[in-house]
Amino acid sequence: MGVPPFRSAAGHAVYIDAKSLYPHIPPQHYPGQALVCELYRLGGIRSVEIGSVMFGTYLPDGSLKPSPMELVRLAIPRRVYTQSHMEYVAETFEEIMRTREQVRGYRIIKEPRFLRHFTAHFEQI
Repeated sequence: MGVPPFRSAAGHAVYIDAKSLYPHIPPQHYPGQALVCELYRLGGIRSVEIGSVMFGTYLPDGSLKPSPMELVRLAIPRRVYTQSHMEYVAETFEEIMRTREQVRGYRIIKEPRFLRHFTAHFEQI
């Protein structure tokens, strides 16, 4: 389908390269967070952003220093999911690929000083 995976050494998860999936979303609009939201909105699929929400920092001028990668992690524990579950995820990604040009990023509207990826509040751009 053209979904850009990130090839990792781990065998318990699939990582998607959100920066490649959404090249039109700049890092300061959090492409990984956009993909996480789309997965949940379209398919009820929970995932985690591992990118600039989790690892981005702020420069002295207040601008974002983005993470080098914008990944989304889909955990796949052994002997928990069936083939039907995996096919459902693939079907959801078909819809994500079909509508990806329409997806916009997010901005943080509220965040704690530390560990913002746990409790930050976002609004869609």
